[in-house]
Amino acid sequence: MTIRNAGYLPLRDYALLGDCHGAALVGRDGAVDWFCPGRFDAQPACWALLDARQGATFRIAPSGPFDSERAYWDGTNILCTTFTTPNGHVTITDFLPVRSAAGATDPFVDLEAPGWLVRVVEASDSPCELDLVFEPGTCAFDPEVGRAPDMRLFQKGAPSAERAGSAVRLATGERRIFILAPASAEADRPIDQAEALLQETAEFWRSWSGASRYNGPYRAAVERSALALKALAYAPTGAIVAAPTTSLPEDLGGERNWDYRYSWLRDSAFVLQALGGLGYHAEAGRYCQFLGSCCVQTLRDLRILYGIEEESPIGERWLDHLDGYAGSKPVRVGNAAASQVQLDIYGEVADWALAYRTLDGPLDETLRTMLEGIADHVAEAWDQPDQGIWEMRGEPRHYVHGKAMAWVAMDRAIRLLGERETWCQARREILEALRSHADDGEGGGFRQTFTDGGMDASLLLLPMLGLPLSSEALDQTVRGVERALRRGDYVLRYDLEDTDDGLAGGEGAFLICSFWLVDALLCTGRADEARSLFERLLDQANDVGLYAEEVDPDNHAFLGNFPQAFTHLALINSAINLELYETGGGDALLGTHADRIARAAPERDRGTQPDAGGDAAGPPRATQSLGSRPEREERKVSSNERQGVPLDAIMSGEIRPHEVEEWARCGSRFPAPGVEHQGRHYCCNRCAMGPSPRMKARMMVRMAPMLVGLVGAGAFAGWLAAHGSRKT
Repeated sequence: MTIRNAGYLPLRDYALLGDCHGAALVGRDGAVDWFCPGRFDAQPACWALLDARQGATFRIAPSGPFDSERAYWDGTNILCTTFTTPNGHVTITDFLPVRSAAGATDPFVDLEAPGWLVRVVEASDSPCELDLVFEPGTCAFDPEVGRAPDMRLFQKGAPSAERAGSAVRLATGERRIFILAPASAEADRPIDQAEALLQETAEFWRSWSGASRYNGPYRAAVERSALALKALAYAPTGAIVAAPTTSLPEDLGGERNWDYRYSWLRDSAFVLQALGGLGYHAEAGRYCQFLGSCCVQTLRDLRILYGIEEESPIGERWLDHLDGYAGSKPVRVGNAAASQVQLDIYGEVADWALAYRTLDGPLDETLRTMLEGIADHVAEAWDQPDQGIWEMRGEPRHYVHGKAMAWVAMDRAIRLLGERETWCQARREILEALRSHADDGEGGGFRQTFTDGGMDASLLLLPMLGLPLSSEALDQTVRGVERALRRGDYVLRYDLEDTDDGLAGGEGAFLICSFWLVDALLCTGRADEARSLFERLLDQANDVGLYAEEVDPDNHAFLGNFPQAFTHLALINSAINLELYETGGGDALLGTHADRIARAAPERDRGTQPDAGGDAAGPPRATQSLGSRPEREERKVSSNERQGVPLDAIMSGEIRPHEVEEWARCGSRFPAPGVEHQGRHYCCNRCAMGPSPRMKARMMVRMAPMLVGLVGAGAFAGWLAAHGSRKT
């Protein structure tokens, strides 16, 4: 039987539910201890995960002793938990409904979700008695924002309830449905929709996962990681959150607790390699739209992370009235790292741009402007200290990884836009500086910084960047990281005895670093070790295939936010790299992320690699680019008269949801459409008359992702044209 310690489950005992808008975590004991409906960063409706004493929870489980097993339905994010009692078995099927939006341009990225948590309970082979508990919490999670949405528990034959605590008796074979949803859902009769929603949700997830083009030996693990990533993608903008949770500790009882419900720029190239390698071009394109919109808003000062609606910056507050997971304080909302200076993110974005071109994204004026701003800034600032990839809260330093990514920024800008004297000079100077420190580590190779410190796991990324460094220096660096930071199959970020990161306490090993080691071993000619390590890491997932940010090397307990998107991204990319090595040897891993994307993606899904400064010669593609806007007939809107369609017309279906502008330009997060303009409906005349600077930035990149999804069609059209000419 699952046992809680002071009210808290081990993090390994949770499973993820997602609807590409919000997320929930369900424990092995049938308790939903975290649920953010509608938005990953919303006020949670369930949050006992961060305060077992005061927090909201929704639990259904057998009244007496039980054991439990669980698994996702194949190819879905629908969870089935089977409880075994002395009398028989009872199953609970949990899911967040999601489906393609009506009139969707792409059925896998244009989505709608009601924000309901549906639980289907069935007594399989004997009568059973269950404990039903819905406790909305004894205080507000975040008093500055206010209470969570007014949630209700819906069940057949009973009025909706603000809270519940009762026994439920099921006869053999009986099936009961319980739904946690906003009070406003009452009119939608959610119980009557549940069975249809279950089928629609299953069909959506199975269709999506079935579109993966990975057919290697690790398909089950890759599919589960891909499903987790998809669940963590915020459909309205394409953002991918680092994790659906906040403040799960890296050190139990310590202060290393962060809010990860945001999107990090440094994930960008990894996201494109993973999604492009699996064939999910529409998702890759929507993410490109999000990333481009974020970047053009804040050039030249790029932020390391953005809100899921492209907000920046994101302040950090402490919720001191909450106990924190297992007493780990503080609980934080927001993330102060958003204001840090981190040199590596400029290289990450430039690397993304090259990968974007490899997936046949156009090099238009917007992308050129973005790259020019990045390159000009890095040429001036590369020799300044920064906070580093790990978001150190100590003094800025000259991190080797940051300098390497500065070289990447210059190199990718030159590849895409052509040689410019200042850029070429900066690229040469950065490379000379790197080479001058390539023997600083014990036993040779690099160390963490140019001036001090020990080793750093981010150095494992150097062999994957296309840097013109000697193979000896790279091999010595990888071996140096292993000597200093490897703990069995796990790798620490850095040694706290050698690195002052400005924080008290310790931390576990970062799981992503172990997957980076897999890639580094492949790149330095140790393929057998790489494959063996990868397969052992697969065994360290929890029982439903999910990973946290960190793990305790001694007892394998999960630490940090859960599940962690970056860990699952790294797993997918390592699986792709292993397959590339299997088919093409070490040469298949040389170069950049873009090179590996080109080798991994089927020929029909990509254009020809672009030359520096020029467009790719390749199959036909759509003509709209990042900066273009569709032509529409202009219509005047009165500035003092409301027009158009009221909200009830939307609800009745007279006007479809996808015809309504998603974001109010005036800043209202959830506008009621009331003004018609250019065939769309806005919340007010101010919005209809013209976009704010934020909306202008978004509109500039709005159409870009469609191009990525059209590549295959373009290639096929080109083949038909060539085939037809040969026949004649």
